[in-house]
Amino acid sequence: MSNSILDQVTLGYQLVWNESRELCAVQLFVGTRGSQDIDVPHLLAGLAARWSGQAPSLLLSPLSPILLSELLDRAPADAPRIEVNQAWLHDAQTSQRVHRAHQRGLHLVWRGEPGQRPSKALAPCFERTMVSLTAEEALNALRSSRDLDRRPQAQDSRLRSPVRAGQIYESVASRALVDHCLDQQSAWGVAGWPVEDVLHGYRHQPMQADQQTIIGLIEALEADDTTETIETIEHTLVSDALLAYRLLRYTNSAALGLRTEIESVRHGLMVLGHARLKDWLLQQLPHAVSDVDLQPIRTAMAVRAKVMAQLLDAGEGDELRRELYLCGVLSQIDLVMGEPMATALQRIPVSGRIKQALLHRAGPYAPYLEIAIALESSNTQAILSLCEAHGLSVGETNRVLLRTLGGAPAQATRGLLVV
Repeated sequence: MSNSILDQVTLGYQLVWNESRELCAVQLFVGTRGSQDIDVPHLLAGLAARWSGQAPSLLLSPLSPILLSELLDRAPADAPRIEVNQAWLHDAQTSQRVHRAHQRGLHLVWRGEPGQRPSKALAPCFERTMVSLTAEEALNALRSSRDLDRRPQAQDSRLRSPVRAGQIYESVASRALVDHCLDQQSAWGVAGWPVEDVLHGYRHQPMQADQQTIIGLIEALEADDTTETIETIEHTLVSDALLAYRLLRYTNSAALGLRTEIESVRHGLMVLGHARLKDWLLQQLPHAVSDVDLQPIRTAMAVRAKVMAQLLDAGEGDELRRELYLCGVLSQIDLVMGEPMATALQRIPVSGRIKQALLHRAGPYAPYLEIAIALESSNTQAILSLCEAHGLSVGETNRVLLRTLGGAPAQATRGLLVV
């Protein structure tokens, strides 16, 4: 995608999770800058060029009725799914465009406010809906979930639930409601994730690292003894914020008796060596968890960290990039640990740059953290303002975001820190 088209839009995103708690789609918010006309075919061609066939599905969410109209009129049948907001369907011309786009073969997704549903006249035009439940609907869904827990085959309880199979649900506030949507009602996906509620379930017990991540690391250590394996181990380990945090605590513990502080995961791995690292991982394994509802949290943290690392100028060294990635991984460690950020950071000797960013939103890493957080929303005006305030190109930020989200999952682990 050329610089010119990237400079005309501002992108944000929301992640969508399926029944397996895997990333199944990315909702890409597209905001336009000023009154500029957007070359829609050029925009779509550029997105297609950057979106791997192995990447999650793409859902385009235009943030202006003008851009929506352009997409409905000009997008080809093989374009990504396009969101149509109910707020703009009151215009008769937009409704007509929806009908024509549907007849042309476009995959359209209806989206509205809590409690809203598409009209009967337009409903057949939409492949699926993106629904926010009202408080009453959420309560009815939870009641239905309770009944299904008691009688799993009770078809009447499924029918009473406002949650329908094959649809997308967003702003789902609780773990119980997520389980009902995905596991009991076969929703296509959940947009966003109830991070605080899921982590709240661990408030009475110490949080543990992911079982599959630890097993994968042990298997990698047993596979061979090459430098490439060390690279892979580092990338895998830092994808689990808690495991990276605990490794830093361990390498700086009195038990090891090291004379210098270990401020990076790479340094810790080099100091430990394969044998001691494997022993430490084996000690973690009996306490590890396999809670699938934690996987979206870990993945979202890794995405934020990767965005931050790739926002750094290409000329900067790998060491700074790794440190910036660690800053992103640790940016929600307070939620994971269930304690204030200052308390969590007291236990590990991270660099002053990381502490400044995480504790005070100051220092050289703060702009990258602020922008990475802002990108996780539809507030493209805030994203634009932050980029301008910190002297970062909006076009380059868009490029980083597309490279991060549109890459093939198979490359994500090994290429976590590579631009």
